[in-house]
Amino acid sequence: MLPIFYSEMFLQHQAGMGHPESPQRLTAVVNALRTAPWAEQLDWRSPTPLRQRDVIPWLETAHDPAYVKLVEAMSHEGGGRLDADTGVSVASYDVARLAVNAWLDGVTVVLDTGRPAFVLARPPGHHAVRQVGMGFCLFANAAIAAHYALTQPGVNRVAIMDWDVHHGNGTQAIVETNPQIAYCSTHQFPCYPGTGAATERGWHQNVLNIPMPPGSAIADYEQVWQDQVIPFLTHWQPDLLIISAGYDANAADPLASVCLEPQDFGQFSQSCLELTPKVLFGLEGGYHLEALAQSVMTTLEPCLSIADQA
Repeated sequence: MLPIFYSEMFLQHQAGMGHPESPQRLTAVVNALRTAPWAEQLDWRSPTPLRQRDVIPWLETAHDPAYVKLVEAMSHEGGGRLDADTGVSVASYDVARLAVNAWLDGVTVVLDTGRPAFVLARPPGHHAVRQVGMGFCLFANAAIAAHYALTQPGVNRVAIMDWDVHHGNGTQAIVETNPQIAYCSTHQFPCYPGTGAATERGWHQNVLNIPMPPGSAIADYEQVWQDQVIPFLTHWQPDLLIISAGYDANAADPLASVCLEPQDFGQFSQSCLELTPKVLFGLEGGYHLEALAQSVMTTLEPCLSIADQA
């Protein structure tokens, strides 16, 4: 069985009327997964309730405590905006903390079983920097999960692979000073947020950015995965591989200009699983509902045989 961490509470975060980061993103994926031919192979799990884990110390591994308090206060006061793109609603603080719990639970189950899992949560996180959220993101889920993983037995090195079409500026800024965490990103350039140059290598040669020009398709990605991504991750030899699984690099997506198709993400997933079965996938972007749902399905398909191994 393949664990899927999900809660209907994730639908309660509201980024604003007409905002592309909408609850419908999750409902589209859930509907697709529940009607998939292999739906019975999915193990739907609820995240650890907020009352059962104090998630604040984990938030503060990535964020300034004053920022965490700002999101809390903004939610309690009825909501507001962190920037023009990033809204906070009444439920957002609790939803974002529960999303972090889901990522932490995902780390735990992957390390306990040695097999993959998927976190189907929102809001996304890879643009959230230490002092503030931005780019639809409130808390840096992947970076927090990586810090949490390093506290678990037998984990000395963690890698984060970010295949979202936008560079994960927040993730990189938070982890690049840590010699135990590597960050690799393929992203459209030029594109929001304008970071992610190939010259950025981290404090410990632990960052690999691969800017992709608009119009890039699977043949272009296959080349960079073969020549750069796989060698970088193989050299790192992670005890856990975390995937910032964004799906806005689809040709159908309205927010960028990369020309991947949903089945291409299955190819990325397979490549990651060949490096290690200890892979935690967590949702980032993806704003064309059908392409998003199909892309998640193709990501999960290579995981199913591994997940069913005793």
